[in-house]
Amino acid sequence: MEERKITETESIEIITAMISRTKDRLVKGGGDILLMWGYLIIAITALVWILLITTHNQAVNWLWFLIWIIGGIATPIMARKKQADSGVKSYSDKLGSQIWSVVGLSAIATTLCCLGFLLFGGKNSWAAMFAFALIIVPFAEIAQGLIIREKSLVAGGSIGLAVGIFTICCIAAGVTLYANCFMPLFIAAFAGMMIIPGHILNHKAKNK
Repeated sequence: MEERKITETESIEIITAMISRTKDRLVKGGGDILLMWGYLIIAITALVWILLITTHNQAVNWLWFLIWIIGGIATPIMARKKQADSGVKSYSDKLGSQIWSVVGLSAIATTLCCLGFLLFGGKNSWAAMFAFALIIVPFAEIAQGLIIREKSLVAGGSIGLAVGIFTICCIAAGVTLYANCFMPLFIAAFAGMMIIPGHILNHKAKNK
């Protein structure tokens, strides 16, 4: 028996339906994960900023690792709950997960590299982590937003990427990233990149 070929119109309808289902699943819980990371990063950044200003002790920079510890524990728990609530993963779901997996592995690699420079070469390369957070993370958010056609993710990621490009230029030009100037900018970037899109996704979830 000859198999019926799918027409171009049917193919577009299938892809559109898949994107719609993926978007619905992202809305149901995706905002919570964005908000967790956004508020976590902003809270730790504010804490480090305040302690640097009040104590002038560079050792407080080790508190940055709380982001990876807390976020690394919370994310798998929230992701499992989101998966249980949303059901079977589609191709778009898997693609989004793979994008963020690459981001996580890149974060670990960058952290280990910076540690290596510090421990074995006595060189401070931690500014690379700011560049990573404001280049790789926004790029992943924009990519996911384009895949599922979610404008809030594209807009939020673009805000973070714009700050990231500025940060890269400062590092390349040898401009010192002073806490009093850069920390508020870093906080604003993550508010625009994660807090606002997270609340938008949750708002959409409540209205469904």
